[in-house]
Amino acid sequence: MTQLTRAVVHNKKENFPAVKIGSLAAMPEKVLQFGEGNFLRAFVDWQFNELINAGLFTGSIVVIQPLASGMVRQLNEQDGLYTVVQRGYREGKLIERMDVVTAISRGINPYEQYDEFLDCARNPDLRFIISNTTEAGIEYVRTERPSSCPHSYPAKVAVLLYERYKKFKGDPAKGLIIIPCELIEANGDHLKQYVLQHAADWHCEPEFTAWIEQSNYFYNTLVDRIVPGYPKDEADALNAAFGYVDKNIVACEVFHKWVIQGNEIAQKELPFTKIGLNVVWTDDITPHRTLKVRILNGAHTTFTIPSILSGNEFVKESMDDAVVGAFIQKAVFDEILPTLRFSETEKEKFARAVLERFKNPFIKHALLSITLNSVSKYKVRVLPSLLEYVTINASVPRHLAMGLAALIRFYKPESKNEKGYQGMYNGKSYPISDSADVVEMFDAAWKKAGTNHAVVAKEILSNIHFWETDLAAVAGLLDDVVRYLSSIEKIGMKETLRTL
Repeated sequence: MTQLTRAVVHNKKENFPAVKIGSLAAMPEKVLQFGEGNFLRAFVDWQFNELINAGLFTGSIVVIQPLASGMVRQLNEQDGLYTVVQRGYREGKLIERMDVVTAISRGINPYEQYDEFLDCARNPDLRFIISNTTEAGIEYVRTERPSSCPHSYPAKVAVLLYERYKKFKGDPAKGLIIIPCELIEANGDHLKQYVLQHAADWHCEPEFTAWIEQSNYFYNTLVDRIVPGYPKDEADALNAAFGYVDKNIVACEVFHKWVIQGNEIAQKELPFTKIGLNVVWTDDITPHRTLKVRILNGAHTTFTIPSILSGNEFVKESMDDAVVGAFIQKAVFDEILPTLRFSETEKEKFARAVLERFKNPFIKHALLSITLNSVSKYKVRVLPSLLEYVTINASVPRHLAMGLAALIRFYKPESKNEKGYQGMYNGKSYPISDSADVVEMFDAAWKKAGTNHAVVAKEILSNIHFWETDLAAVAGLLDDVVRYLSSIEKIGMKETLRTL
């Protein structure tokens, strides 16, 4: 079979009935995208592709590789084309669709093509910057005024904007709409802050700072779609179904949600909602973030470790497990939802959609991958629900407390090797993936306690460094956690879950 390229799909469209091929028309480059990874290609680029196909946007995307090593060369080999495979449930119905995304015109490695990168700033058609450089990408790294490609993402944006400012002599009409997708709170605000800091560090003229402030828009966002990425185990079968070879296939779920805290200018220029895409324009992103973090992320953090210690490996496997599945349902509907100040209809609809997504048979979401930094995740995602539940009911939510007890047991180090600390349960070893100082505190607590669960629970719950509050002082929580820890050791995790 022939590898996917523009020429292949243009000349032989009729040979590929299994896929929907996007527009192949030449368009001005209006979007600069920092990041070539699976998420942006399956989420942002696919949505721009839908907008282009509907005739509501005339522009293409230039992809900038944010790191020195990446896949821009591989993307360019296929003229920026790739296939998005969406599979999953929507309102109980299994959906599968395959789209050839044609919205990307080219990719640039700025570490090797710095002049081409700067040329993008000089392009009069450029209007948007999109990014996903991971949570660590939006950070301030003091940098001298660069003569070559700077490492940090905010510095790259600062360089780009300054080049544009000079080229168009501060023309207000040449400002950009900047929409970061990194999963940090107030991502747009932080990016703007760091760009302005670089401008100050480089002693740029005050007029440039004023142009950034007045003519460029930095939007806070929230993104939501599960994107496992390249489906290695299915690639041969999928390529046979396509009728061509695609080295850049990206698999994802059907669900998608993009919340953008932006003004009417961006809404008019990007009319995603007119074609039914789940894009929410809002003046306040906070409620949407709360709903997602407390339900989707909170559920993940609550059940992942109990499920691992019950012998499961994947999210769907957890949902299919009668005992663990019941635990998840109770935690979400009986303990998390009652603490959220949303309409009953809104929060229940979102919760049911989340659990439906967890059951997606096409997504193998490994539980161990979710355990990364579980302590900080529990503090942000679960603890607010637990504390609010206690305030409302004057009692401890059993399932959320069980999740905390399971976390404490999971963070009991048994050994350490070149890969870090390892835990052990029922004869199986597993990695404890967290910062060294966190794991060392757990290690010290367990060594101090020995087999006394009351001691280890008190040490961990009263650790202000972890929780920013003394959880041992929450009425009933310490007693419940001690009881669950003892039960986990005595009768096992799964039997302990049954007792709930």
